[in-house]
Amino acid sequence: MSVRTDDIVVTGLGATTPIGGDVATFWAGLLAGRSGVVALTEERYAELSVRIAAPMAVDPTEVLPRVQARRLDRAEQAAIVAAREAWADAGFTGRAEENGLDGTRVAVVIGTGIGGVTSLLQQYDILLDKGPSRISPLMIPMNMPNGPAAYVGLEIGAQAGVHTTVSACASGSEAIAFGLDLLQLDRADVVVVGGTEACIHPLNIAGFAQMRAMSTRNDEPLRASRPWDKGRDGFVLGEGSGVLVLERASSAAARGRTPYAILAGAGVTSDAYDMVQPDQAGQIRALRLAVERSGASYDDVVHVNAHATSTPVGDMGEAGAIAQLFGSDTVVTGTKSMTGHLLGAAGAIEAIATVLTIKNDLVPATINLEDPDDELAVDVAIREPRAMKVDVAINDSFGFGGHNASLLFRKA
Repeated sequence: MSVRTDDIVVTGLGATTPIGGDVATFWAGLLAGRSGVVALTEERYAELSVRIAAPMAVDPTEVLPRVQARRLDRAEQAAIVAAREAWADAGFTGRAEENGLDGTRVAVVIGTGIGGVTSLLQQYDILLDKGPSRISPLMIPMNMPNGPAAYVGLEIGAQAGVHTTVSACASGSEAIAFGLDLLQLDRADVVVVGGTEACIHPLNIAGFAQMRAMSTRNDEPLRASRPWDKGRDGFVLGEGSGVLVLERASSAAARGRTPYAILAGAGVTSDAYDMVQPDQAGQIRALRLAVERSGASYDDVVHVNAHATSTPVGDMGEAGAIAQLFGSDTVVTGTKSMTGHLLGAAGAIEAIATVLTIKNDLVPATINLEDPDDELAVDVAIREPRAMKVDVAINDSFGFGGHNASLLFRKA
């Protein structure tokens, strides 16, 4: 087995999120402390106990050609929008071969927690209302969880493998970790990685609400997502996609590209503990693996973009793990306070935020943290962005099923 030792660098970023339809607007929204959470006013949400969510700020149908958009599930649309931006940002146009790349050395890994569930539900309604003859022949490609990765792979001509990580809210981060593996194991030269999700629908919201996992602050949506606050009462469902382009440092240098950051290490673990209850031991193992595989020291890690979903149990367990490993002076932020929780895309957009934090030496503030939990043992950036030297930072993601994924980035 061949193992390459070049640094793996990030050369392209793309995103469509509840606070911005591209990376620049997303980053500006984070720095401005802008919330993307809105009230759901459609009649179909009227009887739900949760009537807030964080939809994409720019609808993908406004960006994609109309005919193409109609053939895709919303999660697929989001992934293509983000992937096109990331691909172009890395200096590529068109398919791999048009850029002098060997398509058999280009791979895609895009995760999703749920996939094309809204298309499935829409087609089921059609089945009940109009019969089987009216079902779209594109229903299966629209519903497949691997659809977003497959469509991106088709567009850029990726032939080294098109993969989909499906690990709940850790899906996007696991996809990035998988891309790191592909490059380090010399199975690809360029990998497009990330996550996508678009499942704002009454059935999904009702399911999460029945678990009592979601905020019910229906009358104040902008203040609903409040990580580490004593008044936190659950997450807010968001949608969107984040995509990064990874390659070796030598490849980027040969193309004259300046990397955003180095993806230095990743830790992926599973709890084997409970389907929905997080286990701090598994989170700590993921963090340790990311640090040890990166070659960094624990003292090097000065910032963590936390999973921080705004749930009563999850927030404090993660904060405790961070404090235990890196110290109580670690500067932490919870960007879900602004974007809501994008499930399978969360780790991807938060990885982008972490990369930009390193590049700009600027930590976005956590909003809505008005009355910190008494047990909070880390230094959370609040009120305004924190200007500080950030050479090494970690992005954390955890998912139902006991999935833990930690990504360590360092300055290029």
